[in-house]
Amino acid sequence: MNTINQEKDLAALPPQNGRSSRLYRLWNTFGPVLGLAAIYLLFVLIGPSSFAGVRNLETIARQTAIVGTAALGMTLIIISGGIDLSVGSVVAFSTVVIALLLQRYHVSPLPAALAGIAGGGLCGLLNGLLITRLKVVPFIVTLGMMLLVRGLAKGLAGEQKIDAPITWLNELMAALPQGRRWLLVPWGVWILIGMAVVMVLVLRYTLLGRYTYAIGSSEQTARLCGVAVQRVKIYLYTLSGCLVGLAGLMQYSRLTVGDPTVAVGLELDVIAAVVIGGGSLSGGEGSVLGSMIGALIMTVIRSGCSQMGLPNWVQEIITGAIIVIAVTLDLLRRRKYTA
Repeated sequence: MNTINQEKDLAALPPQNGRSSRLYRLWNTFGPVLGLAAIYLLFVLIGPSSFAGVRNLETIARQTAIVGTAALGMTLIIISGGIDLSVGSVVAFSTVVIALLLQRYHVSPLPAALAGIAGGGLCGLLNGLLITRLKVVPFIVTLGMMLLVRGLAKGLAGEQKIDAPITWLNELMAALPQGRRWLLVPWGVWILIGMAVVMVLVLRYTLLGRYTYAIGSSEQTARLCGVAVQRVKIYLYTLSGCLVGLAGLMQYSRLTVGDPTVAVGLELDVIAAVVIGGGSLSGGEGSVLGSMIGALIMTVIRSGCSQMGLPNWVQEIITGAIIVIAVTLDLLRRRKYTA
């Protein structure tokens, strides 16, 4: 246990002490916050007056719920040194499963929602099994799963949207009516906040969290310390899949239909959110709070661009540039504080 705790410490900080370590932690903690504040103020200054309005802030919160929930799972994967490119496809698959059960099989809303989440977990389990059993790198496995799951979703839906009956699931991400302003934000946002708290506790106070940091820091060392690396990876990908399935439920609530073509490229926003929030694609670093701030940054940029009337191709260029800049800053940061 002491060895695993040491591994977590090594994963969280560079192998230095003193002033460099403190600067490194301050950068990881406050860098994303300052970035979010700067981007928000920029759009307040150059964007329309409606950008800072209460209604738009509520919209930003609702949009962040989907990216943020998926980012919770991606945080686990990236900390452990992995990657998951199938996120967008799994979200679409979950919306199809929920709508199909509601429309064709007349399943009650709660079991349908749980089935959608379980469908995401099943995709994550398959990712984990292929990665650990076949010894294939996560990039290749999840790239294949991205196409496989998207095709499966299209096949189940007959390559069209599935209109499902209106249920209370549609209210999870709906704009708050006048009589429910006391909630401040829709239920889906509160679900994200609750899950974020749970994931913080998992990473800080459970063996799974310690093993996650240890594997990302040095998989070989973790294995020598007695960590069942393959089993932990399967747990992580399965848990991440469930969280992506939950994001799919929120996506369904927002669209009110099952759409096999939705969430194309969502994995890029999710990965960018984790990396902007301090996660390292090399593994061993990342935090729930940082990922949530990163998700907010991505949503604020998209909202600001939309309100300024910028076309989608400009938004895609900006998203790609953000990913490149975030990864570059991560590399420069690691070189500076570990040199």
